[in-house]
Amino acid sequence: MLDPDEFYEEYPPEELIDKLPERPISSLRDIQYLYGRLYTLATAGGGEYAAYLTPDQANDLIGAEESLIVVRVDLSGDRPSLDADQPVKVTQYTEDLIQKVAHCKYNAARGIDHSVTHRSGRNSDPEKLARYACERLTKWAVDDVVQGVADDHPDGDVIRGLETVGEDESSLDRIREAVQAELGGSTTALLTVQIHRGADAGYEWPGDVPVFNEAMRARKLSKLVSKGQATNSAGQATDLISGERTRTVGTAEDPLNYFLGKQMEKFPGLDPDEAWRSHPISEDGAVTLMNAEEFVDACSYRTFNADVYYLPYFLGQPTPEEAYLLYSALYQVTEVEDMNPVQEFYDRFGKDENDYEGRLRFYVAAVMKHQMSRYDVYGETLNGRLHYPTEVGKQHERVTGSWVFDEDHESNGNRTPPMPSYEEWPLTDPFAHEQSIHEMVASGSYLYKTFPYTDEDTDATVDDERIDVHVSILAGDPVPRSQLVSAYVERLIDLDSEGVPELLIASQFAQLCALENADLVTADSGTESTLIDGPSYDTMQPETARTDGGTAALGRTEKLESFLDQTDGLDNPERRGAFLIGALVGQVGTYQQAYHDRSTTVIDQYPIKSMTKTRVKRITQEVIDKDVVYSRESAKKGSNINSTMYREITDGIVETMAEKDPEKWEISTDDLRFYYALGVTYGMNDRSTNGQNAEHNDADTDDTSETNE
Repeated sequence: MLDPDEFYEEYPPEELIDKLPERPISSLRDIQYLYGRLYTLATAGGGEYAAYLTPDQANDLIGAEESLIVVRVDLSGDRPSLDADQPVKVTQYTEDLIQKVAHCKYNAARGIDHSVTHRSGRNSDPEKLARYACERLTKWAVDDVVQGVADDHPDGDVIRGLETVGEDESSLDRIREAVQAELGGSTTALLTVQIHRGADAGYEWPGDVPVFNEAMRARKLSKLVSKGQATNSAGQATDLISGERTRTVGTAEDPLNYFLGKQMEKFPGLDPDEAWRSHPISEDGAVTLMNAEEFVDACSYRTFNADVYYLPYFLGQPTPEEAYLLYSALYQVTEVEDMNPVQEFYDRFGKDENDYEGRLRFYVAAVMKHQMSRYDVYGETLNGRLHYPTEVGKQHERVTGSWVFDEDHESNGNRTPPMPSYEEWPLTDPFAHEQSIHEMVASGSYLYKTFPYTDEDTDATVDDERIDVHVSILAGDPVPRSQLVSAYVERLIDLDSEGVPELLIASQFAQLCALENADLVTADSGTESTLIDGPSYDTMQPETARTDGGTAALGRTEKLESFLDQTDGLDNPERRGAFLIGALVGQVGTYQQAYHDRSTTVIDQYPIKSMTKTRVKRITQEVIDKDVVYSRESAKKGSNINSTMYREITDGIVETMAEKDPEKWEISTDDLRFYYALGVTYGMNDRSTNGQNAEHNDADTDDTSETNE
């Protein structure tokens, strides 16, 4: 394959423009056709039969010793015969012979290649190679499709000449003897023929003989009309790619296998022989689509037990300049092993996306390959942009870099932030780089860390939340908040027996905030979906000022009020109530462990899965009662508590429950459990233990006792 510089030199703009599609890209088929065209130009050239050739199938043989075995047939005499002096030539396959041997591979275990040139199996022994050499005359030349071309072509005698030599057993013996005599041992090779047609002409290679090219083309096309259950799926129709009326085929191969004769359950009532009517692709177009496979596969990666395709293209009709940019990126992804295409295109185009007038787009889809002939396609779009995963990375970094996660943030002073963070949990790390988060978003690990696990030994299913949301992020399609919350809770419930997974909950919360701020989350409001404006934690000014005009560290009340006010999900009084109950459980439980050395605390007594609307009131009353008891105990020991220890929380709980009985709350159980879990995490991360409410003890910040998390 030509490298980008060689490609530009081989096809300058004034030549390339004539080789590009003449219509704007408007479908996956258009993208595949463009990829196939670029790949053909870079490997087989721009000749009439280039799309049918597969030179890349023998790249590994270039320069290898004994890699080309040539049967030489003399057609210049009265009767076709092998060359008298050298019936077989064993030589080295070189780059200058690529076009001459005109190889067209047929991927069939026992079939012969479409072209008269055939590739052997790896390290075939001389006896087997001798048989392959004979089959150029005894098998390929007598193939029904090849014979049909010979009957209609003015040079059909060339093919009949090969057939004649193949009928002579003594000639076949000469070929076998010559091959085994010339070879030094087992090897991998291309086997082909050369013909001599005139006294003054030398031996011609297959690529220089039109009838060989026509026969090769016909053999390859014959497989496009009889694939699967179709016997002859072809007819005159308007080509989906060019828009021209021409002979079309209905069972063309496709790198994504989106339309196959065996997939009748996906296309009710499909008659494979009539498929050309509903999915018409011209013969040349169908072959070009097949050539897109290398680039299409390179622009995919494996995640969640499915293949995600991320195919770049430019809106509108391709220009030479954009074709060069596209080819360069495709070449890089193809040549560099295990390169994630999302990251490659971000590195190449991300910072300058607007330089292309917003025309750079991506086809995005996730595909489950159950069998070679049956694929399931998850949500797909033609409107993917680098902006979407990039914006998620930026927004996530902003959330974790705010006072909500960053213990060193100036707004927190000496207080712990609302959410815990840890370097080994990058979704909570205030110092995680945007690039690393972007790479996680692109690869799918962003959701793998927060969504439910599935059995990796089984196929993914169409309702796999991870695949659905991953494709939505890449495509910029908003996701209902309920879908995210339900997935989060399922993961939490799976871990409920192991205690409260604080860092997981914090990761889920940061992710939810980032997706909301990236305009990728919708509210669940009846039939209409409205985007959620996520929280802004950029600034938080404390309400208590020092006499020097500066800002004092927030008291616990101010921290709670700021978090409640700035977290959009807590605008809902029922979610706020669930959060406050969780916060009280987290704080009382932490107090029990630190000051009463309790091995089983209220955190253990009321796990996430225990929270239901019918149990909220009872659990709440029990925890408030414990708060009162511990507050009185502290007061007897000389604490400066003027009321209950966590009055700022209990007051909020009482106010919420006064508005509506929890048994009549309208939020879902998943919502209840998620915001309860968030509250528990908040409470466990608040390590102050006295009643340091701003309205009572603004000046007593130094009396705060600290407990280990």
